[in-house]
Amino acid sequence: MNKLKQCIRVIGVLLFCITGLVHAQEKIKFKEFTLPNGLHVIMHQDHTTPIVAVSVLYHVGSKNEQPERTGFAHFFEHLLFEGSENIGRGEFMKKIQSIGGTLNAYTTNDQTYYHEVVPANYLETALYMESERMLHAKIDSIGVETQREVVKEEKRQRMDNQPYGSILVEILKRAYHQHPYRWAPIGSMEHLNAASLKEFMDFYKTYYVPNNAVLSIAGDIDYDQAEQWVKKYFTEIPKGTQPINRPTVTEPARNQEIRDVVYDHIQLPAVVEAYNLPRKDSPDSYALNMLSTYLAGGKSSLLNKEVVDKQQKAVQVMAMPLDLEDGGLFLFLGIANMGINADSLEVSIDQQIDQLQANGITDQDFAKLKAQIENSVVNRFASVAGIAESLAEAKVYYGDADEINHELEKYNRVTKEDIQRVAKQYLRKEGRVVLHYLPKSAQTAK
Repeated sequence: MNKLKQCIRVIGVLLFCITGLVHAQEKIKFKEFTLPNGLHVIMHQDHTTPIVAVSVLYHVGSKNEQPERTGFAHFFEHLLFEGSENIGRGEFMKKIQSIGGTLNAYTTNDQTYYHEVVPANYLETALYMESERMLHAKIDSIGVETQREVVKEEKRQRMDNQPYGSILVEILKRAYHQHPYRWAPIGSMEHLNAASLKEFMDFYKTYYVPNNAVLSIAGDIDYDQAEQWVKKYFTEIPKGTQPINRPTVTEPARNQEIRDVVYDHIQLPAVVEAYNLPRKDSPDSYALNMLSTYLAGGKSSLLNKEVVDKQQKAVQVMAMPLDLEDGGLFLFLGIANMGINADSLEVSIDQQIDQLQANGITDQDFAKLKAQIENSVVNRFASVAGIAESLAEAKVYYGDADEINHELEKYNRVTKEDIQRVAKQYLRKEGRVVLHYLPKSAQTAK
């Protein structure tokens, strides 16, 4: 029976390797060009379904802000839905939805990303509207005041009144002491309240310009027609002339652990651990992503099996790698089970990491891990929206959109030994940040 099981495992590994090679050969084809104003355009043709994804990635996030004016990038994520000189206030979303499309946006420490998916016959409409956002955005006192209130309400809902909602803010300000990653994208409400209309206008004219953006289009398109429409609506937009603030500071390495307690409106204690990660374009990023999946990626991950299911020390354990351009964080969050204190939960999490560092990963777990990673990559490329986003990010962060065609290949190069090595190298107790989230009642008792 043991030999039979071993044979089955070997066959499974071989089948995975063959599958990986097949997917690695399925190249995502695209065309790209750059307008005279600096706007880089990437187009991918897929006639599978009559839809098209249009996105604009602006290379501006919270790290580009001034320390006394944080929250600007996130604020503009909202403000640029206000409308334009040719699109009425509040009509941006209505117009896309009225043609059967969907739209959204998000902001990170590194970028602001706008995207919509529309029926293919409305591609021109989507391109026109994104050009309006870039050229004629409505930035006036009414829009600014409206969106100030929207952002305040978002902060109240997602952070102030959300259990454990302040984790990112609390971690960042302890993990970074010099780099502007030290504040979260939500920023400071006081800074937004104090900012003048001119400051908002200046931020728009500096960062939301064609030479700081990548336009990606994926779906049921005709390349020549799409290019004609892009040139029609975007060529007239002038190139930005203001210097773009790109942080050059390198966060000094920490050699001592930082520990603290945060009292929150919660019932169950929690443990948060943050370890420094290398730059987003580091060769180790692939092994680190796999490490994250192995440790806490789903119900069958190591920490969930051992700490949640077997030891019942936690109701949930998550790994949240913050993959950032200038060097991010490997975050663990464990929410303690009833009657379990934060110290006990921290010991259990650390024991699993220590064992991985000492013993590595088994062949069986490694084969399963590679299958999980492949499935994740393939699923991301299964939608035109996922392809559009991946092409834009590859161009911005790696300098080459074709990087997406080498992703599986680079994951397949990662070995068991690499997983163990990066666990030892980056998950070090010296220099990490550890927060214990405790109920407010514990503070009162203290």
